[in-house]
Amino acid sequence: MPPTPPARSRRRTGRPRSAEADRAILDATRAALVELGFAGLTLGDVAARAGVAKTTLYRRWAGKNELVVDTLAALFEEQLELPDRGSLHADIEGVVLRFAGLLDRPETRTALMAVVAEAGHDEALRDRIREAIVDRQKHLVLLGRARAQRRGEMPGDDGTADPARDDLIFDVVAGTVLHRVMVSSEPVDREWADRLARLLVGGLTANPGC
Repeated sequence: MPPTPPARSRRRTGRPRSAEADRAILDATRAALVELGFAGLTLGDVAARAGVAKTTLYRRWAGKNELVVDTLAALFEEQLELPDRGSLHADIEGVVLRFAGLLDRPETRTALMAVVAEAGHDEALRDRIREAIVDRQKHLVLLGRARAQRRGEMPGDDGTADPARDDLIFDVVAGTVLHRVMVSSEPVDREWADRLARLLVGGLTANPGC
């Protein structure tokens, strides 16, 4: 099923949104990012590619930054998943390779670098990136940890939630892969993913606080 675009902070009025139009606009934005890059992308071009009126697009997104963030969010929702591969090590290795592959796509690379740069001086955009992309992917940490606990690979919880711990796990995995791909420009192959998984599993299974 097509991913639902991130919810907006303000209440909407008027006619209900069309899921078909949303999907067409997000697909058109992705194609424009591949062909034109972030700098060349315009809302008018996206509207033409999607076959919708400009007013349809402007009712949904206030500007290019917001549209690109939501396009990235939809792409992450589609591509990032955590199938049960039988062990914590294999689960981590799998999601690392999948995340690295997603970051290496031209539309992801150009869009993410651009909106992160813009967010450096735009607090509202930072909030949108965090809510639409980062917070929505943290469920993978919860799923992986719960699965490892059921297998007996990690100690069980004491009944109290620890969001700070889960945030740290997410930051370590996502931040390491992001730096490797987009800052160091080094490959993330199966050997590297295996080494990272071994390092993480050693820490997660040995320390009850994790």
